[in-house]
Amino acid sequence: MPREYSEKVALVTGGAQGIGRAIAALLGARGYRVAIADVKGPPGGARDMLFVRCDVSSEPAVRAGIREVVKRFGRLDALINNAGIASPGNGSIDKLRLTEWNRRIGVNLTGAFLMTKHAAPHLRRVRGAIVNIASTRALQSEPDTEAYAAAKGGLVALTHALALSLGPQVRVNCISPGWIAHRDEMRPVRKRDHEQHPVGRVGRVEDVAELVAFLLSDAAGFATGQNYVLDGGMTKKMIYV
Repeated sequence: MPREYSEKVALVTGGAQGIGRAIAALLGARGYRVAIADVKGPPGGARDMLFVRCDVSSEPAVRAGIREVVKRFGRLDALINNAGIASPGNGSIDKLRLTEWNRRIGVNLTGAFLMTKHAAPHLRRVRGAIVNIASTRALQSEPDTEAYAAAKGGLVALTHALALSLGPQVRVNCISPGWIAHRDEMRPVRKRDHEQHPVGRVGRVEDVAELVAFLLSDAAGFATGQNYVLDGGMTKKMIYV
């Protein structure tokens, strides 16, 4: 594949594992110069990428991380807000501690705000793009998932608000993945897990990465403020038990 993006720089938060790692790898393969921001160590195979240790819920850490990326590469073309506390369960609402609620909101929602706040001046200069990674839990829920659902729902709303505030210089879109299997999962995916999806399988991290790459590209130049549900059709499936 031609390295048509060899001058462009992408910053992926939460890029040390799972979906973030797949996004970083694909963008690197497409020719982007990639930076990963994460609280965990750099992922294996990321020798050609800049790693920035960063808690996205901390404004000083975010400010320093963005500064380091721009100092290294001289520009910033794409921001992928993927970092988050992935486990949706928070226990019974009447026992949910405020500290736990605030931590999930801080990482999953405020982190995207802070990254965008400090990346925006650099993105404007190059007519860049932002992709936020939300979840289908912004649209539907299981019991005892209030903090995660609220954060992801807020991220969808933040997306269209930012699209209006940053346009036309910067496009902002959102992806809401459904069930995405990856190597970090604790339990294997079963045959019936695949079969319940209208497409016949659960999602792969590469599915999300491909959509991110498209939304960053000039081919998506008319797309902004949108939430793209990527769930194998599950949110369109009528289920009665």
